[in-house]
Amino acid sequence: MISSPFFISTLRFVLLILVQILIFNKLNFFGFINPLVYVLFIYWYPIKENRTTFLVISFLLGLCVDIFSDTLAINAAATVTIAYFRPVLMRFVFGVNYEFQSFKLNSSTKAQQFTFLALLIIIHHFTYFILEIFSFSNSLLILQKTLVIGLSTLILCLLFISLFSTKKE
Repeated sequence: MISSPFFISTLRFVLLILVQILIFNKLNFFGFINPLVYVLFIYWYPIKENRTTFLVISFLLGLCVDIFSDTLAINAAATVTIAYFRPVLMRFVFGVNYEFQSFKLNSSTKAQQFTFLALLIIIHHFTYFILEIFSFSNSLLILQKTLVIGLSTLILCLLFISLFSTKKE
């Protein structure tokens, strides 16, 4: 039971929301860097699950973070965006290999995993900051926040992936 995919996904969902709300929403490195590590749920979610269920769960993930962050569904919109584009990104990064039943994220190369995570974070943060700032006159600020906060999120996500990796070498 403990190793079932449903239990693991539920545990990740709850823990990533708690870590985001209780730790990372309280941190502000250099006054404006606030990593959004809950994006890892989209990265870790099983590949061959029902897409509609995945989109609904992604919306709920973003909405839970929004409720506790007081951000008016910006996280929900950004999370649903990356959940929607996840199959396209996987096809781009992994090729047609990911469509096979035996494909596992851990079986791909580290470069492919890094690229996939980086693309998820960039798209999420770009969507998030476009909706948060909502002004074309501040395009440079949107790009700056996307790159700086995205880089800090990527570093922390890579740290979490290496700490909680199930594959031991």
